[in-house]
Amino acid sequence: MSKEIAEQPGVLSDAIRHYLPDGKTDIVLPGAEMAFNMVNRVIMVACGTAFFACLTAKYWFEQIAGLPVEVDVASEFRYRQPPIPPGNVALFVSQSGETADTLAALRYCAGKADRIVSVVNVAESSIARESDLVLPIHAGIEIGVASTKAFTCQLSILLMLALKAARDRGRMPDADMAEHIQALRALPSTINTALAQGDTIRKAAQRLSQARDVLFLGRGRIYPLAHEGALKLKETSYIHAEAYASGELKHGPIALVDKHMPVVVMAPRDELFGKIVSNMQEVMARKGKVILISDEAGIKAAPDGVWSTIRMPTIYPNLAPILYAIPVQLLAYHTAVARGTDVDQPRNLAKSVTVE
Repeated sequence: MSKEIAEQPGVLSDAIRHYLPDGKTDIVLPGAEMAFNMVNRVIMVACGTAFFACLTAKYWFEQIAGLPVEVDVASEFRYRQPPIPPGNVALFVSQSGETADTLAALRYCAGKADRIVSVVNVAESSIARESDLVLPIHAGIEIGVASTKAFTCQLSILLMLALKAARDRGRMPDADMAEHIQALRALPSTINTALAQGDTIRKAAQRLSQARDVLFLGRGRIYPLAHEGALKLKETSYIHAEAYASGELKHGPIALVDKHMPVVVMAPRDELFGKIVSNMQEVMARKGKVILISDEAGIKAAPDGVWSTIRMPTIYPNLAPILYAIPVQLLAYHTAVARGTDVDQPRNLAKSVTVE
């Protein structure tokens, strides 16, 4: 797991270069061309970590491209028997390309959706073979059961796909596209900066390893990363963790907060930061221990009394979910090491779920 976390700048560079060749200013898809100007809706289906990548992509497609997105867990999707009218594209995300529930959902959509698109790490997989358009993530072989580099590569490809959709639909001015492309090309270097915070994260993890329960909070495009952080912590360290949109704190979860409850708050200084400051104050007023993951501006603006801070570099807002995957991966890894669990082969888990 440590090795694959460290490989992310390199594999992200490969993935970005594949879809955004040097000197190009437009996203280039491999194989069959695809235009989004006639698409009415995108249906995204996945399991586990890949599902959280889809939840993140929903924000990108809807905010950047103005394209409605429905996200579903693969194990439930086909049992709802959802209607798929014309103008719908079905997109499936799977590291292995063999996930049984995701493959079954793809087959449900075949013949109904206008196009079947897959985002996979194994281009020869079943899901890839049965898709109209295959978007490889170029993460290389991922052995650790807890997905790390595949997740950030999935996010990068989904963001680039959303940017292409925005261009196809006339929703992305040239200046905005240029800023996104510049930020994408700088992303591997920014990830390296985040990885350099390993010692700070390890110290926070030492404290976190004593907890029995942890809450993760996020808002806006960072909210799905709270779910990913909770999942990583659960599967590697066996600590019970839950994630909530921070605005939901007062709708129930705040009843759990006391002096024994660490709360990991993921909050770059963006347009929603002021609202999450209020949530941190509510947690600390009940003696909850806040671990704040933010940039320099966010840490400076945070209320006094934060238990621990993890500083991320400042980044273009739409790329923040990719960057903020790094600290939650490292937090889970170091917490698991502190507790003596097997981070590479967590109990009861398999790398690829190939049976329902």
